[in-house]
Amino acid sequence: MKVALVHDWLVGMRGGEAVLEAIAELYPQAELFTLVYDRNAISRPLARLKEHTSALQRLPSATRRYRHFLPFMPWAIERMDLSGFDLIVSSSHCVAKGVRKAPGAVHVSYVHAPMRYMWFRYDDYFGPGKAFWPVRLAARLLRPYLQNWDRRVSQADRVDTLVGNSRFIADRIREAYGREAEVVHPFVDLEAFRPAPAGTARRNYLMVGAFAPNKRVDLAIEAFNRLKLPLVIVGSGQDERKLRRMGGPTIDFLGSRLSRSAIADLYAKSKAFIFPGVEDFGITPLEAMASGTPVVAYAEGGVLETVTPETGVFFSEPTPESLMEAVLKIERGEVSFDPATLRARAEGFSRERFQREIKAVIERALGARTQAFSGRAALT
Repeated sequence: MKVALVHDWLVGMRGGEAVLEAIAELYPQAELFTLVYDRNAISRPLARLKEHTSALQRLPSATRRYRHFLPFMPWAIERMDLSGFDLIVSSSHCVAKGVRKAPGAVHVSYVHAPMRYMWFRYDDYFGPGKAFWPVRLAARLLRPYLQNWDRRVSQADRVDTLVGNSRFIADRIREAYGREAEVVHPFVDLEAFRPAPAGTARRNYLMVGAFAPNKRVDLAIEAFNRLKLPLVIVGSGQDERKLRRMGGPTIDFLGSRLSRSAIADLYAKSKAFIFPGVEDFGITPLEAMASGTPVVAYAEGGVLETVTPETGVFFSEPTPESLMEAVLKIERGEVSFDPATLRARAEGFSRERFQREIKAVIERALGARTQAFSGRAALT
């Protein structure tokens, strides 16, 4: 059986790429298809796979400016030749699931989110004040076309089985595509994150992530400026200049070049991890829990499937005041958390569990296709 793995673009290693790597371990002879590819920016297990790139790879600065090519991505992904493959597994948050399969092939798509920029996160990227007016105008004009294309290529004639990374995303798949999706949660690297020894001093709060609009780093900064409590922020991104200007004397920006071990140390020595955005799933809260650190999270999105009252505090409104009240519950000692309970919750989201569940979904899809062919053969 020839297997193709498809990913939107490969120019770094984040949560989606970690999922792809775990799937690749199940199919070591698979070939890799992606719009844009930077071998030096991805892990060894992915870099050793035979890769196929799209026409976009040949454009100047493709690995840095790939997001600017969004209008051309549907065209590029549909022209990738997967005609010789029996099984296609796509990892998609943009256009990867739009590849064409051969007759008789099986396509299982692991969906991190319906096309983020054009569906439910549109206002985060193209709302008032989020981009220059020509960009907002272009996005508004393109949105109907890209939504229609995304919905069309997500139907059963192109994708046999859709898999959401959370129940939250399964609901959004139903809303966007009119289809049901199975759910397989991603995983946390349990070896990389460990609780600190008992008695370790915990002085500050922590945020880790990209400086993108949906992360709501601005909300955390405003809340901690007013609380005058120490907040350490690890990350970088498009909103960095604006956010650094917002930061007061208790906000410490550490950038995005810290080693993994340094970040793990920050997790383990923080009072709590601050998670004010709406995420499709959210790996960083699991990293905090694996480190024995509770989570303060906005009560919406995939985080509702990982954080419990025993492992964190939720705030109900996306406002500084609501976040402040949640933090003050920790400061006042109104809530307390057991590092062992936090760690045990994270251990339920292991890599091995993910691989076992996604393989079972793929095997069911293959079995259904085999049964369908057998049924048609019997009729003839």
